[in-house]
Amino acid sequence: MINPKKLIKMARKWQKMAAMRRKRISLPRTDEVLDADRCSTSSVADKGHFVVCSADKKRFVIPLVYLNNEIFRGLLQVSEEEFGIQITGPIILPCDSVFMDYMISIIQRGVAKDLERALILSIDSSYCSSSSYFHQEQNNEQLLLCAC
Repeated sequence: MINPKKLIKMARKWQKMAAMRRKRISLPRTDEVLDADRCSTSSVADKGHFVVCSADKKRFVIPLVYLNNEIFRGLLQVSEEEFGIQITGPIILPCDSVFMDYMISIIQRGVAKDLERALILSIDSSYCSSSSYFHQEQNNEQLLLCAC
């Protein structure tokens, strides 16, 4: 689990690295998932949003409010451990788009804190990037939550 102080420290580090390049980090303006190739470097996320990219090159425009969610902070921590901090471009999460869609739907619905903690404990790079597992289980949410 990542504490708020560490999250703030990570965000400041990303901002400093972006400022060193004297270039604004590129973010798309739409709220839908887009192919990474279709996203140009000139687009910027709307106010109150940021962009993450899944391991299979899908882009997600995420509200800043999600940074308060422990599940999303856990995904960011795994991303930092696996990919490090990037100077340019969106944050890459080590999860496929199916897993990201699932996590976003869970966050939108608001799950119980004990389920949220179980999901956080289960997040690691090998688990959340196994798309075949989620394709099989995406319609059976109860089994997926129990597997965590």
